[in-house]
Parts: sequence; structure tokens; C-alpha cells
Amino acid sequence: MTSQREVPGASALYLHREETTEDKLHMFSVYVRLKVLTEKGVENGNVELNYVKRDGGGYTVNNIEGRTIHTGGTIVLFKGKPFDKLVEKSGENRFMSKIFSMPDVQVGSIIEYRYKLRYDDRYFIAPSWYIQSPLFTRKAHYVWRPTGETLVSSDDRGQLTNTIAWFPLLPKDSAVKQTRLPDINGDGGQLIFEVNVQNVPPAPDEEYMPPIASLSYRVLFYYSPYRSAEEYWSKEGKHWAKQQDKFIGPGPRVVAEVARLTTPTDTQDQKLHKIYSAVMALENSDFTRERSNEEEKSQGLGLIKTTDDILERKRGNGDQLAELFVSMARASGLKAYLFAVANRDRNIFVAGYFSLRQLDDYVAVVNVDGKEKFFDPGSRYCTYGHLAWKHTFASGVRQVDGATKLDSTPGELYTFSRVQRIANLTMDEHGVVNGTVELAFTGAPALRWRQQALRGDETGMDRDLRVHLEHMLPAGMEVKVASIDKLNEYEQMLVVKYAVKGLIGSSTGKRLLVPGVLFESNTKPAFPHEKRENAIYFNYPWTGQDAVRVTFPSNFKVESTPVPDTLKLKEVGVYSLQSQSATNSVTMRRNLSLGEILFMPNEYPDLRTFYGKMENKDQESVVLTCASN
Repeated sequence: MTSQREVPGASALYLHREETTEDKLHMFSVYVRLKVLTEKGVENGNVELNYVKRDGGGYTVNNIEGRTIHTGGTIVLFKGKPFDKLVEKSGENRFMSKIFSMPDVQVGSIIEYRYKLRYDDRYFIAPSWYIQSPLFTRKAHYVWRPTGETLVSSDDRGQLTNTIAWFPLLPKDSAVKQTRLPDINGDGGQLIFEVNVQNVPPAPDEEYMPPIASLSYRVLFYYSPYRSAEEYWSKEGKHWAKQQDKFIGPGPRVVAEVARLTTPTDTQDQKLHKIYSAVMALENSDFTRERSNEEEKSQGLGLIKTTDDILERKRGNGDQLAELFVSMARASGLKAYLFAVANRDRNIFVAGYFSLRQLDDYVAVVNVDGKEKFFDPGSRYCTYGHLAWKHTFASGVRQVDGATKLDSTPGELYTFSRVQRIANLTMDEHGVVNGTVELAFTGAPALRWRQQALRGDETGMDRDLRVHLEHMLPAGMEVKVASIDKLNEYEQMLVVKYAVKGLIGSSTGKRLLVPGVLFESNTKPAFPHEKRENAIYFNYPWTGQDAVRVTFPSNFKVESTPVPDTLKLKEVGVYSLQSQSATNSVTMRRNLSLGEILFMPNEYPDLRTFYGKMENKDQESVVLTCASN
């Protein structure tokens, strides 16, 4: 076998996948049989198993076994040692990967491996079956053997009888099948849920897509006593809000700290800004290491039961800092509410899926001078009065006076997230330039770089910034980071200055061609495909401003520059390019603004045309001629 008819050119495919959930063993088990078709497919021999750890629970991955089967029948057993990698921290959740490499994988090999995910014996966890993957699947089988049809839980709401429900999105010829085995032990017989699928196409993989987990075939099981979305979110939301209010307070330590930070003459906005700055100055453990219980005890610290405990530690994860901010805002006399949202970098909220687990992060809503404003104190270095882009246009459940409601966060204007690229270069007669480049960031781009700096060291940050510019400029240019200004001052523009040197001009006899838009020298078409099946999804609205001045020798003159042009994408996008020539220099100015993040497939032709014209314009050249010729 060298190919699969339905997916010409596929690098690999699943011959068989099987996932089994055994409630009585508190365990998921997974089996994979995969065929490698091309050199690129060899990469599938590097396996990353994603799982979640959380305070007081989560999964452990073990019992990993595997082998590589060569085309001649030779078998090489897996004897490697997997290792764990932290992918991301969000609140109490730590998104992890267990990583291992299969032995001697070649084109034509079959890879087989199996593993088990075990969870705490105190829990029963309904499975989530994600049917689609990046690879074509010939056959897959999913099984769940629940401990029973109902689970009775007790808390401050009394006893709840939870029955099994599920949210399905499956191919038209597939369905969730229920089977009951004969009653042998008087327990009514084991109930089994199954899904069998064949020839499942790869998950959609187009440029600029929404989070794929919200679009792919899947079945999400859960236990619930509720039979409608309205009932679930109303009652569970109210219980969640009550628990949060108990934790948030404010308590005496928070009240005292707010009294110390603010004055009676402060306006509401001034009070809140001081509180926000104080919370932002605390350690955000999403970007540092977490302390073990032993470490906490050695410092005389007990369990975290209220926001007073967070303030005492002067640290917390993102969710805890958001809760502390709400507590302090309330202590100052303001109406403040917690809002649990789905992180739209990886998820889209679905009201029909009755589970609070789909809500990833907390943001805050505060009524300031009669108007509700949104804040993101749990996102380190997020600007006051704004949200990290992954929390904008995001849906979830929020507190309101005496209740909760489903709601969505607002978006940001395109003017908030801005990238400025300025170059001042001096060129010799061979097209080699020396000079400076300055990149300035506000909004989402600035937050990205500031948080990236927290995750690494100074050397890594310098390297990442250098590579970032190298990818924009003509190949072979030397790039050095000269300075990074305002890296920790999140209310200010982040400015990175570079020294650059290298060839940007290409000679064609008597002429020297110089890129008209220097920073787009290496840009590839954003939308190369003529047709589109899925919505187009940008992270955030933004604006970019370029100014590039090239000073050339006195014996050169400008023969031509790109013709000034302005392009519009209805009412949501505009691009402009202008040039200005002087005696021995030329300055190019490029502006691009995009005010929308979601375009439906029927809008794709207009979007693709806009980008295509812009990309063609960006590749036009400034033509210089030597006067001596």
C-alpha cells in the first residue's frame, strides 16, 4: 500500500484506532495502527499524547507499548523512555504532552502503539471522542462502559441524580449505539455505548480556521440532571456564582489592602486602575512554577480558601488573580462580577454541551461610572481596560446581580492592536544596505511578545525577535537586536530596535531593483486555494503601518516606483501604498487595516481578491538607474 484514493498525496493514515473507557477501572485505553506513506509521514513516529493535570485530579499516562513493522515484515519494538512537557497553564489546569519516538520509522512502515490514561479513583469521567484527526482514518471504534446509567452526587444543593447525555457531531452514516448486556449480577446488565466509523476524511485544514475541535466530528458525553440548556445554565450557573462569591469575599485582608491603595477622593476609575496595577504586580504562576503543598506548608501557608489567601501569598494563577481583582473591586465599593469564558484560541463555547469544563478562563466585569467594562487581570501584562485577544468575542457564563447569564465578551477595535515597522537604510552601488529597523507593538502583538519573554530567558527572547525580522527581510540579511524598550511596561508601546546589513537590491544590467515593500519580501500568498469550505477566522482586528526610507549613492536616480494605490475590502479592510522620492532617497509607506475577524465561505472570493491584489502590489519594485551609465 502506497496511497489512499480519497486523499491523494497523503503522508500517512490511520488503518485503525480504538478508544475504550472503563469506568470500573477509572481508565481510558487507546490503540493506534498507522501507515506511513511518504517522508513527511515519518514524522508521525514522534508521538505527543495530550492530557490535562489539575489540582486534585487529572490524568496520568502509562503502559505505553509500541512497535514499528517494516515492509519486509521486520518488527522493531519500542523501548524508549517517554518524557512529559508542559504545553500551557490555565488556571488550575496544566495542559501536558507525553512525548516519545517510535523506533526506526521509514516510508512504508506501519506504526503500532497503545497506552492508558488513568484518573483518580474518586472520579468518574465521561469520555470525549474526537473522531476526526489531521489524517484519514480507515476504521475506528469507540467504546464506553459506564459504571451505571446514573450517578448520585450530593453537595450544598442536596442530592442530584445525574444521567448520561451526550453532544454528537458525526458523519451521516454513523450514530451512537447503546447495548445492554444480560443481567448477571442483579445490576441490570452492563450498558455499553459505541461508535463505529469508516473512511473518515481528515479534519479540515485550511488557512486561518476557527479552533478545529469545534468543527470536527466528535461525541462529548457528560452526566447531567438537566434536560434543557436553559435549565442547565440557569441552575448550574447560579451554583457556580454562589461558590465563587464565597471564595471571592472580600475578606478582611483584601479590604485592608484596598484601603491602603486607594483614597476617598479617587474617582471610580482611579481606584480600579490602582487595584489593577497592584494585582498585575503579583506573581502570575501561569508563567512561573507552581509550589508544592510541602513548600506551602513550610512557609506556614494552608489551603487556598479565599482571595485573602491569594493576597497573603502575593501570587496566584490567572483565574485566582482574576478572582482577587473582583474581590478588591468589590471592596472599593464597585459592582464587580466574574465571567467564565471559553478560550477561543482552542475552543468555541457550545451552549448545547452541558458542561462547565468547556469554560477555560476567568475575566472580570466591573461597573465604572454606570458603564460595564471588561478586564483581564489573569493575563499577565494585559493592558488596563482590555482583554487578551483569546478572551475577546468569547462566550460563556457570567455573574449578574443575584444570578448568572450566558453572555459574550466584546471585541477590540482594529486600532488597539497595531504593528509599526520603520526602516532607515543606506545603500551602496551594489544594493547592499546598512541601517536600522524599528518594530513597535501595541495591543495583542505587544502582549504576545511580553508573555513570550516570561516563558523563556533573555537569550531566547533575543533569538526569537531576530528570527521574526529575518523572516520578513530578503534572504541572507544580517540582523542584530540592538535594544528592547518597555518590555515590562504593559501600558506602553513595546519597541524593538535592530541593526541590519545585507543585500536588498538585484541588478539587471543598468538597473537596480529594490523591493517596494521591504517587510513583505518573503510573504507567501495568504489564500492560495480557489475554493473554501470553512469560515475564515483571524485572531483579532489590527492595523499595520510601514515606513521604509532607502538612501542611495548620489550617482543613482529613481527611474520608477510602485504606483500609489488604495484597496478596500467592503467596510472592514483597507490597504494603501505610497511613495515619496527625493534627490538621493526614496520612502515607501504601506498601511493595512482589518476590522473584522470572521468571514463566511461565501465572502471568501472577495477576501481572496483583496489579499491577492495587495500581495501583488507588495511585490512591485523601486527601479534605480546609475547616472554614470
